[in-house]
Amino acid sequence: MTTTKPTLFGYGLTTKAIAKKLGGGCNFFDDNVKEAYTDEMGNHLYPSSAFDTNKSQLEVTTPSLPPHHPLIQRAKNLYSEYDYFANSMPFSIWISGTNGKTTTTQMLTHLLEKRGAVNGGNIGTPLAELDPAKNIWILESSSFTLHHTHIASPNIYLLLPITPDHLDWHKTPEQYEADKLKPLLTMKEGELALIPKGLNLPQTDAFVVEYDSTEFLESYFNLDAKQINFKGAFLEDALLSLAITKVLFDEVDYAQINTFVKDAHRQEELRDAQNRLWVNDSKATNLDATLQALKGYKENYIRLIIGGEDKGVELSPLFALMKTLDITIYTIGKNSQKLHTLAEQNQIDSCECKTIKEAVSAIDKAFNEDDIALLSPAGASFDQFNSYKHRGDTFMNLVKELKK
Repeated sequence: MTTTKPTLFGYGLTTKAIAKKLGGGCNFFDDNVKEAYTDEMGNHLYPSSAFDTNKSQLEVTTPSLPPHHPLIQRAKNLYSEYDYFANSMPFSIWISGTNGKTTTTQMLTHLLEKRGAVNGGNIGTPLAELDPAKNIWILESSSFTLHHTHIASPNIYLLLPITPDHLDWHKTPEQYEADKLKPLLTMKEGELALIPKGLNLPQTDAFVVEYDSTEFLESYFNLDAKQINFKGAFLEDALLSLAITKVLFDEVDYAQINTFVKDAHRQEELRDAQNRLWVNDSKATNLDATLQALKGYKENYIRLIIGGEDKGVELSPLFALMKTLDITIYTIGKNSQKLHTLAEQNQIDSCECKTIKEAVSAIDKAFNEDDIALLSPAGASFDQFNSYKHRGDTFMNLVKELKK
């Protein structure tokens, strides 16, 4: 951590944690501040428009500010949170990807906690709150953070499969991919990067292993998927986590990985009063998450509840997969009509329901033995709910209310 007290962009979780660690007295610039004031920690908050580049030697930004933001454009010495703590960061493993970052970060921490590992970053704990005396930092790393990071570098980088996301922020799929691959630019010889096959890799000194399947991971790292109690994307997450423990400590603990408990709202299975299977995958807020969920249940007839805010992402890969499945989709949310129209164009059975309540009711009437009812929205929840958790809880409560 640099000794210079930084100017902080955005009054958010990351920057407030830095100010607290420094004892307050920092200058913040935030779009939501209309008139200058001082908070309870003695920090001075100003409107973004008041930032003077001549009065700042170092700026640290909250990750969410996009590259075209005026503060980012005017900064002369911009650091990410990772850059700011680069000098005090212990051995670090960074995990990124479009979907599954949180689960894999939790899985790997579950395996390495006995080795002195803690996790932070996008998973919810700012780096300012992590103990630099711990042996390993496992950092869930968003594409926003990676874009703003120029100095800090991981000792191991794990990139999960990516599909274009946050294009309103990154502008193009190519820039999104480049930001996801950016850690390779600073990694050193002998440091491991696990990267999905098929990406446009930059020149790097890292030792890169490109993977494309669970079978490849089993073969390359001599792992046995049959000893792991997960399927689909979660199986791949588990294999990648075990690959890292094997590389670091020549250790593969199947018993330990099988005690890992997934978060709620991630392919969370529930039986209704008639013993029919409903799956709450409300955390599937992007295309890739829904693709992975569908692949996990492809042996069944799927009744998919889908819809929300899709953030302008190209949906053709989703419909290409659905055309190969036995499926009916029940569309909800802001893009309900759009999804219903795409389903008709692709000759996929669909029902425009608009709300989760209508979708659950429609599925209840159509359910056949061995069907799977899957809520995997492929979109954000804020059009109709407070959060993906609110959406998932609503779904679960509606299922529990169904009668025999």
